[in-house]
Amino acid sequence: MSERGGPRDIDVDVHSRVWLGWDAYFAVVWVATVLFVLGGASPVAFGVRLTGCGVFALLVPLYLWLGRPVLHTEGEDERAALTYLATATALFTATTWLLPESRLATFALVPQCFMALRYRRAMIAVALVNLLPVLGWAVIWRPEAEELFFNAVSAAVTLVFSLVFGSWIIKVIEQSQERAVLIAELDASREEIAKLSAERGALAERERMSREIHDTLAQGFTSLLMLVQAVDSELEHDLPGARRHLALMEQTARQNLAEARALVAGRAPAHLDDGGSLADALRRLPGRPHPHPAVTGVARDLSPGLEVVALRSCQEALANVRKHAGPDADATVCLSYGEERLVLSIRDTGRGFTALDEGYGLRGLRARAQEVRGTAEVSGRPGEGTTVTVRLPLPRPARSAE
Repeated sequence: MSERGGPRDIDVDVHSRVWLGWDAYFAVVWVATVLFVLGGASPVAFGVRLTGCGVFALLVPLYLWLGRPVLHTEGEDERAALTYLATATALFTATTWLLPESRLATFALVPQCFMALRYRRAMIAVALVNLLPVLGWAVIWRPEAEELFFNAVSAAVTLVFSLVFGSWIIKVIEQSQERAVLIAELDASREEIAKLSAERGALAERERMSREIHDTLAQGFTSLLMLVQAVDSELEHDLPGARRHLALMEQTARQNLAEARALVAGRAPAHLDDGGSLADALRRLPGRPHPHPAVTGVARDLSPGLEVVALRSCQEALANVRKHAGPDADATVCLSYGEERLVLSIRDTGRGFTALDEGYGLRGLRARAQEVRGTAEVSGRPGEGTTVTVRLPLPRPARSAE
């Protein structure tokens, strides 16, 4: 890679068209130089002109055999680039010593120096291409002072123009390559961001599904197991109680099946699917203790997302009461509608709560609340019961125009 380098991930078709343009340019300069030499007005014998054209013609196979591959790799092989340009400069200089008009080919060699060499070496090569022909010509032909001055000034102007124009071209190339680097990095960053986003989305979906399963199916199966144990203990001495618990088992199994279907179909939870209010959905929750929510404030229609969070939070809190509060614990549920937030409070009279008791369900409860910019708090002391408080933000009610 040259000092001007950078990634060269250029489209193949565009790359080919660019190099066909350069090939055409070099061919035009070469043909124009030959025609200019053959039609030149300087007093040079025709045989010398033919000899000079023969030497100059060697530049064509040299370019095709060595120069073109070197230029196509933009000078990555420094040794091959130096070999090609040294040979081309020698043939060009020999031709100009015989035929001064052939200096027109300078316009073909100078771009190749900048394309094949690093900046400093390219500047040296350009200086040699512009100065050697004039120096050799002056030594061989011994021109008059006026003609020597004119050619020297012409060579100096050409050299300055070549250096300035070449430097500008290199700056443009460097800026283009820097942009190419930035674009490549941006594309790579976009691919990485897309990959991370997909991974994060998949992780979030797994977490969501695990919470849904934990809050619905897992709790339903837990209730079924508890009811099975109750039926097993009642079969021999309390058949009416066993039948009652069997009915509850059937009801719980049907509700679990409905929840599973809703989960697979991506619908709202089964308890919310009939279009009733949130309080009605809480009253329909199965199991013990059975919630009879007290509602304060003016009930409002909620977005499906808020209703799902409130329902699942109540399910999780009541499941924890069944698991940890004790067989004689009772629970109360309160829904409080405010102007800015909905407060759901579940309080039980069981064994109480310590920080060591916090598990996956409570972490999921907090995560659900955070998804809708709400909060979930769990408080309690051993022997004094536990309170779960979920606060969810509500949109401000629209005010009627006066």
